[in-house]
Amino acid sequence: MPNLSGQNGYLSGHRVHVNMADDPVVTNPRLYSVIFENDRVRVLHYRDEPGDRTLPHRHPDSVMVCLSSFVRRLEHGDEHVDVTLQAGDVRWLDAQEHSGRNVGVTPTETIFVELKEPAAESHEPRLGPS
Repeated sequence: MPNLSGQNGYLSGHRVHVNMADDPVVTNPRLYSVIFENDRVRVLHYRDEPGDRTLPHRHPDSVMVCLSSFVRRLEHGDEHVDVTLQAGDVRWLDAQEHSGRNVGVTPTETIFVELKEPAAESHEPRLGPS
């Protein structure tokens, strides 16, 4: 995993399937919106301000496209990882459950392309992007 905010390791996440109660659009409707969906993918837009937090939610395997530069803290249970990404960065996001907080001084704006098909191979998922 690349160096994220000075951390060289990664924290283990939890492979999950999203249901309505854990859907980020349901748990955090002020921050997430669906901008496209078909039978293979769902595309979400996410935007927050410094200090904003998300409630716990789940993502399937996804591609994250950063529209802004930002610093976030992702948490799951007792684990957390600080993530610093730049506008234009594109990252893979293993299926996972987490909550997040904008710990930087700039808004976070990203696009998530969520895959609806299961992963071809199993591996230990990670918390945060890789």
